[in-house]
Amino acid sequence: MIKTPQQLALMRESGRLLAQVFSMLDGFVAAGRSTLELDSAVETFIRQELKARPASLGQYDYPFSINTSINEVVCHGMPSAKQILKDGDIINLDITLEKDGFIADSSKMYMIGNVTPKARRLVETTFDAMWAGIRLVKPGARLGDIGHAIQHHAQANGYSVVREYCGHGIGRDMHEEPQILHFGHPGTGLELREGMVFTIEPMLNQGSAKVRSLKDGWTVVTRDNSLSAQWEHTVAVTADGFEVLTLQPTA
Repeated sequence: MIKTPQQLALMRESGRLLAQVFSMLDGFVAAGRSTLELDSAVETFIRQELKARPASLGQYDYPFSINTSINEVVCHGMPSAKQILKDGDIINLDITLEKDGFIADSSKMYMIGNVTPKARRLVETTFDAMWAGIRLVKPGARLGDIGHAIQHHAQANGYSVVREYCGHGIGRDMHEEPQILHFGHPGTGLELREGMVFTIEPMLNQGSAKVRSLKDGWTVVTRDNSLSAQWEHTVAVTADGFEVLTLQPTA
């Protein structure tokens, strides 16, 4: 769906507010906190400080405002009072925010205390893979160009790309067309047009790309229990390239 300039302005504001949520979390995420504390802090900040709505809460009957995916959890980790962050953990916080009818979606990795060099390399490589895809966004490019750039960067560094989950168009609804695969072939797939808005959110594993879902119906983990990392931004196609709507100074 192509966004009008007025709709894009509203999405830009949602993205700006969501970036503020992560700025708040930068000083809050720490060893000793439970993931339920993180969820509560985010919901309170979005509602009270930003006068917006946590869009994930209630979406598909999901009971929390954020996803908290630690270590071998690939995505959709559920907050819990019993899940306490500890030194050496890596955690992805995936958050959506709706303001004035439009939704922004972003996720960020946090490294808790002294993480291993291998874990740090995975987190940093996943960040770079996301940006390898983002930098190719422009009118006339194709979705396969984005997927190939991400896949090439991941595999060149020895990581696998999760294939079951992908980026997506976004706007009034959290999930719109098109699907944004994080693997592919250059020159293939849908041609990008000015006004498109979608997420790019690669998930990279240290080991196999294979995943499995837990009994809670949400949490997805690596089958071999290897570490997984993910980063995500909401991106708009502009007349001459791209605009990252959820950009933080550090991400």
